[in-house]
Amino acid sequence: MSKTEAPAGMPGQLPAQAAHSQVPSAAVGFRARRRRPGMYALAVALIAAGGGGGFLAFQATGERTPVLAVAHDVQVGDVIQDADLVEASVSLDSALKPIPASQRSEVVGKRAAVALVPGALLSQGEVTTHTLVKAGERLVGIGLKSTQMPATRLSPGDKVLVVFTPSDGSATSTATGKAAGDSASPKTISARVVRVGDKQQTTNDQVVDVAVPAEEGPSLAAQAATGNVALVVDASGGS
Repeated sequence: MSKTEAPAGMPGQLPAQAAHSQVPSAAVGFRARRRRPGMYALAVALIAAGGGGGFLAFQATGERTPVLAVAHDVQVGDVIQDADLVEASVSLDSALKPIPASQRSEVVGKRAAVALVPGALLSQGEVTTHTLVKAGERLVGIGLKSTQMPATRLSPGDKVLVVFTPSDGSATSTATGKAAGDSASPKTISARVVRVGDKQQTTNDQVVDVAVPAEEGPSLAAQAATGNVALVVDASGGS
């Protein structure tokens, strides 16, 4: 008996059935995609909103203001020169109150109320129109060795006593005018530190400018020229 052969159309039925079985899933996926245009629109809107918010935040944080900064060291009491200032563009914090660059001409000619260091922003409290030497005072510079002053760092505004020291080990004349050799305290002059100079690299000496009563200025200058003086911090008077 001969084998029964499959009809000619049989071999093509399997692919047709497979194709037929795939049509519903494709149609479902297509219909599903067609149902979500609102979701796409929402996603686009959220992305746009996020980008816009980021741009506004960048604009807010990136806004910069020109202010004054210090270009060179300026000691306390020194007059501020135009070359001592430089403009800086910074993003300001609410806690900072630097002087705007537009006020540069108003700052030049004033004095430094504190020591100014390069790179620091300049604020209103750091400049003054007043001199550190008041009416009725005189400014005297005293050259001191390390043994003639406290190891504690002196700062402008510190109250000190300038002590007249003897050159031969004997007592000096006192503030009351007693002769040398009397058992009395050495002469002292109350003073206020105005400026502390840098130490000399070779001798390690240091010049300290002090403000003293006008009537004491000449005698202190004469005594300081001999080198027979010492500074004592007046703790009772504070700084």
